[in-house]
Formats: sequence, C-alpha cells, structure tokens
Amino acid sequence: MTSTHAFWLAGRQATGEDTFDVTSPWDGRLVGTVSVPTDAQVEEAVAAAHAVLDEFAATPAHVRAAALDHVSKRLVERTEEIARLISAENGKPMKWARGEVGRAVSVFRFAAEEARRFNGGEAQRLDTDLGGQGRLALTRRFPKGVVLGIAPFNFPLNLCAHKIAPAMAAGAPIILKPAPATPLSGLIIGDLLAETELPAGSWSILPVANDKMPALVQDERLPVISFTGSEKVGYAIMDSVPRKHCTLELGGNGAAVVLADWASDEDLQWAANRIATFSNYQGGQSCISVQRVIADASVYDRLLPRIVAAVEAQVTGDPGDDATDVGPLVSEDAAKRVETWVQEAVDAGARLLTGGKRDGASYAPTVLAEVPADVTISCEEVFGPVLTVQKADGEAAAFAAVNDSKYGLQAGVFTHDLQTAFRAHRALEVGGVVIGDVPSYRADQMPYGGVKQSGVGREGVRFAMEDYTYERVLVLTGIDL
Repeated sequence: MTSTHAFWLAGRQATGEDTFDVTSPWDGRLVGTVSVPTDAQVEEAVAAAHAVLDEFAATPAHVRAAALDHVSKRLVERTEEIARLISAENGKPMKWARGEVGRAVSVFRFAAEEARRFNGGEAQRLDTDLGGQGRLALTRRFPKGVVLGIAPFNFPLNLCAHKIAPAMAAGAPIILKPAPATPLSGLIIGDLLAETELPAGSWSILPVANDKMPALVQDERLPVISFTGSEKVGYAIMDSVPRKHCTLELGGNGAAVVLADWASDEDLQWAANRIATFSNYQGGQSCISVQRVIADASVYDRLLPRIVAAVEAQVTGDPGDDATDVGPLVSEDAAKRVETWVQEAVDAGARLLTGGKRDGASYAPTVLAEVPADVTISCEEVFGPVLTVQKADGEAAAFAAVNDSKYGLQAGVFTHDLQTAFRAHRALEVGGVVIGDVPSYRADQMPYGGVKQSGVGREGVRFAMEDYTYERVLVLTGIDL
C-alpha cells in the first residue's frame, strides 16, 4: 500500500509533477503516495470528456451495461483488498469497510440494470385537441453534458460509485474528484473501468487539490455538478454557478424519535441497540448517523440507561481488527473539533453520561442529556460519535423537535402504529422517514437526499440518472392513430 498511485486521465493512467501522501488516521503510517495532475492534464481531461459527449451518449445500452456489470463483479473479487484500503486511508473499521464495498457492488449492478431499461418517457397522443390530430409525441432523455462529481471522505468508495455509475448508465461523461484525505479507494474504480470498452474520454478520476476546484466548477464544459460534502462548500458552489445544474448532498443531524407505543422491554432494547450502533458507525461520520434521540416522556427514563449501556458496549480501537465497532475520525483536527463542541455543551449545563474523551484522532462514543438548545452541538452536524438525548411530551412535540433544525435529511420514528407512520411522513421536514428504525438506513437504489440546508436533488441510481439528463420531445406528424 505504499507505492505511488497514478491518476486516471481520459481512461488511461497518468502522473503529474507533484505528489501528496495519504496517511492512516489510526496510527499515522503512510498508506500511499498519490500523483497530482497538472493544470494542463486537468484541461486535457475536460477537453476529452467534452469531445466524447455525443459519442458516449450514443453508445449502445448493452455496452454501458456490460461495463457496469464488469465493475460490479470485479469489486466482488477484490472485496477484501479494497476493504483494507478503505480502512487504512479512512480509519473505518473492517466490518463497515466490507459493507461499503458490498454497497458499491450493488450500485454498479443497479446502474447496469438501469442502463438497460432507462429511456425516460412514453408515447403520448396529442389528438386530445383538434390541432393535435395525427400527432404523436415521444419523449426520451439525453445527457445534460459532462458531469463534475465531487466525493467526500466518509464513504470513499461508495460515494464515488454514486457519482460514476449513474453517469455511465445515462451516457454522460464524468470527471470525478475524490476527497484529498481518501483518494485511493476512488482510484481503484479507475482500475476496473480501464478493463472495459467504454470510450476513453468518457471518464477521468483526478485527485485535484481543493484550491484548484473553483476553475473546474466554473468551466462551462461541465454543466452538471454532483457534490457530496459540507453545507458551506456545497452552497458556495451553487451560488458561484447559478445557471448550472447542481445536486447537493449535504449535512444532517439525524433524529431518532421513540414514541410512547414503542414501550416493551424488547422494543426499547432494540431501539437502544440500533441507536448506539448508528450513532457511532463510521465514527459518527455519516450524514444520517443518529445525532439526536427524541424520546416520549413515558419511555424516556427506561430508554436512556439502555442507550448508555449499549453505547458503552461499542468496541473501540484498531480499525483493522474485525472486532472493532468504532475507529478514529478522519483526522486529529476533526476529533479536536468534536471535543470542543462537547466541552461547550457540558460547560453550558449538559449532562455527560458516558464518553467525552479524546485520544489523538479517536473520540470515545459519547452520550449527552439535557443539552441546551443554543449550543453548537444542538444546532450543527457533529460528524462524530456523539449522541444527545432529550424528552418530548407526546408525538406533536417530538415531531416539532425534529423539525427544529436547519437540516432535513432523514429521520427515524420508532412506532408500531401505521397512522402515526403516515403522520410522520406528512409532518417531518426531511427527505426520508424510516419507520421502526434509525434514520441511518439507506438503500442505494432508493431516492436519497434532503431539504432545507441538507441539499437539493436526489441520489439513488435512477434518480441521479434523471438529474444528469433532460427530456427531449419528438413530435411525429401525420400519424394514423
């Protein structure tokens, strides 16, 4: 894992003049050295993608589908190797890293399936009015242009897959920028794409420095931007290019609501275990990790100690150990930020029930209660293994507490009542409501995205394909309908 890694320029490996090191957040060891493309090489990649736009859009569906199937199968074959790479560069425990590879396998498989059936429309009779007699409209979808995909560090393989696979399926060339902290997993996808027969210019994977991105964002040859990352950066991108199509998958502070009917010992233990697991998986570095628990007053006192015990049962340590549940954050600076936010809450009167300690880039799984509403950890996305628990008097108050946030990504509601489930679906200002579980559930084929400051647009393979394309109508005249 310590060789110099080339990047992928218009389907071929290339190296630039500079390099940077990727190190493990767990122990600081060198994981790999990555070559950085020069400005001229970035221009070459963009020009190649723009030049191949029409050719790639016209590529037969079976060719694109076969390439996507190939990547899916090769990911299966290399699962253990890739999982260890994810764990090394990201600090993700192996159990979660293997799961991430499995999800990427599915994303490419779903994309292959969608490539075979995606046509975007239907035949429509226009003779519903006299002026349309003998006319038939056919609707098809065509790529809006080259996609600029910008991926984050927390799912360094799967969120790269969510940029690349839908673009390939829709026939849209893509320039992918992996996260600087975790570029190696994204570059692996290039290894597999290079084994296919896709047009060379249709894809590039470029570990471009963040300070070089404004020029790419502004480039008129890249009319579609798909960004996953922080709220601040995402909206800065959108504000800078108001005439481009931007899909933004941003932050959240996911709430798990436990209502009064979720009251048996078995119910509460299930909820506590799920909450503990998914407030801490990926070190809490997931946009839909559980950050807030809102429990009905009738179950709060029985639920809280179960949550604390379940959090304390999480195994922390070396992410390379199969027994580890919670590894380090992506960097020591990230852990220090979490430490500062927790201390601010405690100083303002919050009760620290467990955790609250940092060791380098690792932060102990933490539970806080009675957290003031105006402290940072109540208002912002913590992106760390920290959970706040609050009491609510009834369903309406609980739903209001969920909505009392600038974010709106997903929410989980623990209830057995179908009517309550539909009320939650109607009342909660989020992109997804999960009933009987935490907000952290995501199936890679479902529409995924948020409202408010959690972003715009949807991912999930077919939904991303719709984002990358537009409808074009063909009107046939003189048809005997």
